Amino acid sequence: MIYLSKSLTKLIGELKKLPGVGEKTALRLALHLLKSPANGTALAESLREVQNSVRFCSTCYAITEDDPCYICSGSRDATAICVVEEPQDLMAIERSGAFKGRYHVLHGALSPLNGVMPGNLRINQLLERLRGGMVKEVLLATNFSVEGEATALYLTKLIKPLGIKLTRLAYGIPLGSDLEYVDTATVQKAVEGRNIL
Repeated sequence: MIYLSKSLTKLIGELKKLPGVGEKTALRLALHLLKSPANGTALAESLREVQNSVRFCSTCYAITEDDPCYICSGSRDATAICVVEEPQDLMAIERSGAFKGRYHVLHGALSPLNGVMPGNLRINQLLERLRGGMVKEVLLATNFSVEGEATALYLTKLIKPLGIKLTRLAYGIPLGSDLEYVDTATVQKAVEGRNIL
């Protein structure tokens, strides 16, 4: 067994807690930080700054330093809300530039087997926003996983009685792909969701 200092062992242990980082990657990262102490200092300062200044928007629950966030406080279309599971989903939609409304981040998806129930998500806060009468459309942009589909179905049952237009992200075939290489379920959903030209 190789002996490592206590502090290096602790750093490796902390790095292993990050998603996708195993023992070897954690060791490689720790050794890299040791070789260039300036990088380690900058990383530590950045982590400290993020912990002290970043929070969730009290309106949409996106990651922000200002409350409300720049989307909620800006001139975006307040009559349309896009519901996403996680902040990174919001970022993906924003990168596309296709949605001009506001957002609501649930911070997860329903997964009873993993103990994630409606009370664990920001569903009640979404319903409060919708009851204000300003929202005309809700775009359900949950993932196309079992949990995401279950969440979309659950939200549909809650929102439909409010008389708000509900839309769902389209299923489909990625641009630039060949039909012969696309899985059967994706092709099926694309055919079922076809548009009239």
